[in-house]
Amino acid sequence: MNELLDHEPQVRMAMFLGVFGLMMLWEIGSPRRALSMSKPKRWLNNLGLLVFNSLVLRLLFPGAAVGIAVVAESRQWGLFHQDIFEHWPAVVLTGVSLLLLDGLIWCQHRLFHSVPALWRLHRLHHADTDFDVTTALRFHPLEILLSILIKAVVVITLGVPVLAVLAFEILLNASAMFNHANIRLSTRTDRVLRTLVVTPDMHRVHHSWHSEETHSNFGFCLSWWDKLAGTYIEQPRDGHQHMVIGLRQFRKERDSRLDHLLMQPFVR
Repeated sequence: MNELLDHEPQVRMAMFLGVFGLMMLWEIGSPRRALSMSKPKRWLNNLGLLVFNSLVLRLLFPGAAVGIAVVAESRQWGLFHQDIFEHWPAVVLTGVSLLLLDGLIWCQHRLFHSVPALWRLHRLHHADTDFDVTTALRFHPLEILLSILIKAVVVITLGVPVLAVLAFEILLNASAMFNHANIRLSTRTDRVLRTLVVTPDMHRVHHSWHSEETHSNFGFCLSWWDKLAGTYIEQPRDGHQHMVIGLRQFRKERDSRLDHLLMQPFVR
């Protein structure tokens, strides 16, 4: 366990590069849709935003959620460190924690769509006029910082095990790249997978420029939350090949430049 935590950055980087590389090759070999904008330009700006965010987070929150979990565990903070959970098997606590954290992300995602000030941050993610693996990495640094703070409160309050936090961070990152990927799945495969997890076709609906579709399908990993909450839309009304991705007010090529991305929340 300690050895794994000592190499936590390397483990997360290896998983990220592995999933990113796999999705990239899959998109090349079997794309779902043709892209509307120059791929090199989009990727340069989307990946540039990822690098910028990584530097900011490393500076402000070196340990991020995993570091917070380590502190909480060392000081026995949180619900799961109370006597009532003392004899619970580690695998059960980890499973419950993963489920609760995924539910948290769903609630947080819906909150960022519901509160105007938070939507101004989150709309950067939706303003991408194409939908591929780099869209999963396109978030404003202020949104990421708020997300870390929300996650920190939950991790400390519940006393989420360190291993569960690490596993969730890896799972969330991997599932986001999968369900944003511009990859083709057979209708049958998609139908079977989305009984449990969010598929690219399911999440693509969320990136439609029709507002009722934008505010649906909030899940990142498990598909249950939207079905339980009544926010699930099975297919886009314009079809996957003809639907328009993005937001109506941010469709110029300059809107995808890194400087414009960083300033977008402050544009009326």
